[in-house]
Amino acid sequence: MKNQTSMTEFFLLGFSRSLKIRLVLSGLFSVAYTITLVGNTTILMLIWLDSRLHTPMYYFLSHLACVDICYTSSTVPQMLANLQRPRQTICLVSCAIQMHVFLTLAITECILLAIMAYDRYVAICHPLHYTFLMNKRVCMKLAMVSWTCGLLLPVAHSALTWQLPFCGPNQIDHFFCEMPALLKLACADTKIVEKVTSVGCIFTLLTPISFITMTYIRILNAILKIQSAEGRCKAFSTCASHMTVVVIFYGSAMFMYMRPKSSHSPAMDKIVALFYSIVTPMFNPIIYSLRNKEVKAAFVKMLRLCRLH
Repeated sequence: MKNQTSMTEFFLLGFSRSLKIRLVLSGLFSVAYTITLVGNTTILMLIWLDSRLHTPMYYFLSHLACVDICYTSSTVPQMLANLQRPRQTICLVSCAIQMHVFLTLAITECILLAIMAYDRYVAICHPLHYTFLMNKRVCMKLAMVSWTCGLLLPVAHSALTWQLPFCGPNQIDHFFCEMPALLKLACADTKIVEKVTSVGCIFTLLTPISFITMTYIRILNAILKIQSAEGRCKAFSTCASHMTVVVIFYGSAMFMYMRPKSSHSPAMDKIVALFYSIVTPMFNPIIYSLRNKEVKAAFVKMLRLCRLH
């Protein structure tokens, strides 16, 4: 038996023990990580350089891009390094930091997506008051709320988790230090941590998704009242990208953290975790750029400027 203080590292079982399979996965995840970094960095550059994108909607999108860059960087580099080594290990301190940073950024994204839904609600349901209701100061305060929640809410989870004694074998059946997989190694009662996690899920998953659902019900009612088909199409297109991101991110996160403990399986948990830790950050800039005329126009403008220089 080993407790937390004597344990110096964990073994991440990852996806496979076969070196060939790990090398293939390393290549795939390297491509996904590169797309994530390039895509989200491009979004940030476009919003910064093009004055037409200096609006509340793109202000929040820039924060989302920052979150996604940090979010995927908290897990993927470590995973890529482990995939290319025979021993997939992570030291105790790195594991604790990774879990806390991952939770911080995940919660920040949850709140930020709810704030972006509110922005769309004001834009469509109260267009005449949009400039007043979503002024620069309000936008900064709302963005600060998402980051503050992300920084404060995971503290209790992390503190309670790392007070638990962990017993050998110190093998985490996952590709990063995620809380549900880590709690399986605890040789003490984890009910308090699980209850705190359940309460946390109410604040960070159920409450925001309920708010987003009610917001989009009102948005849909407002869109249906628009008489012209062109107007309805334009109003809906401004929400389509956000709704797509919400479905992918919240769907996978709720499936992981809110389904019964008895239904968890390591293989399924890893696949679901891939969606909200790698797939969503990679597809966010693609979804917003492909479905958004303003972003595509700003990208074309940036390419022309690059050619001139």
